Amino acid sequence: MSTELYSDGIGEITVTGTIVRIDLMSLSATERDEKNNPKPAFRQRIIMPVDAFANAVDLMQKALAGLVEAGAVRRIGEIQKLPAGDAQQGQMTSNASPNFN
Repeated sequence: MSTELYSDGIGEITVTGTIVRIDLMSLSATERDEKNNPKPAFRQRIIMPVDAFANAVDLMQKALAGLVEAGAVRRIGEIQKLPAGDAQQGQMTSNASPNFN
């Protein structure tokens, strides 16, 4: 049996010697910030050796490159391509996820 875990992003990455700790977070259903947005809340931690982390980063960069190539996400600073006549054509866009900023 496998267990799945949803995460809205990474809250913090800590390196201690040869060990990397990645704190996963999700948006709280009950806590709000001063702008009434859900606050990020710690959910679970991934702990791995630094070489495994380096391999994971390489794999994630390849996955991100595929998403960019497919048009699923855009890197900050890219010009959004919208249909002709759209009032927002040519404006700079950013991803909604803080993990791509």
